[in-house]
Amino acid sequence: MNVRCLTVGPLQENCWIVDGAERAIVIDPGDEGDRIVDALEQPVEAILLTHTHFDHVGAVAQLARHTGAPVYCPKLEVPVLKDINRYVFAGYGPYEPYDPEETLEGGERLSLAGFDLDVLFTPGHSPGHVSFSLADEQLLFDGDVLFQGSIGRPDLPGGDYATLMATIAGLLDALPDETQVLPGHGPATTLGRERASNPFLHELA
Repeated sequence: MNVRCLTVGPLQENCWIVDGAERAIVIDPGDEGDRIVDALEQPVEAILLTHTHFDHVGAVAQLARHTGAPVYCPKLEVPVLKDINRYVFAGYGPYEPYDPEETLEGGERLSLAGFDLDVLFTPGHSPGHVSFSLADEQLLFDGDVLFQGSIGRPDLPGGDYATLMATIAGLLDALPDETQVLPGHGPATTLGRERASNPFLHELA
C-alpha cells in the first residue's frame, strides 16, 4: 500500500490516492483535476467521497470521465453532487455536477483495489458524511470530521455540533488510539493524539 496526499484548490483540501498492488482508489478529488490525473500511477478502481461540499468534489466529474471509475457518494448528499453549483459559496466555482454510480449509507464493507474498507456513518459536519476505515492498516479517511487540534465546522447547512461530537466520540470508542487520521484538510494525526490534546474533545474526556 502507498498512500499519497495532494492538497488542492483554494481551500487547501486533501485529495488522497491509495495505491494497491495493481489498482488505486481516489478519495475526495476536490479540485485541480489535471493535477490529480497527472499524479495517477495505476488504474483507478473507485472514487470515494466522504461528503459533497464543493471543496471535496470539484474534480469528481473530470476524474470519473478520465478513469471510467465509479463514484461512491453518501446517499443523503447525492442531490448536492447532482446540482453542485447551487451549493457553492460566492466567489468559487463553477463546478461540474455529477450523478454517482454508487451510494453509501454507512455499514457497508467495500473490497476495492485489494483493500477492505469499512464505511462509517459520521454525520455532523454534513448530514450524510461518511468515513472510510482500513482497519487492517489502522487508517481512517475521515473527511471533515476530526483534524489535528480541531474539528469540522458544524455551522454549515446540514451541520450540527451535538451530532458531530457524538460522531467523534463513536470513533474514539470504536477504533484504537494508534489509528492514523487522514483528514480532508491539514496534517495527519492519530486518534490517540487528538484524544489527549485536542481542545475541542475535552468535553468527551
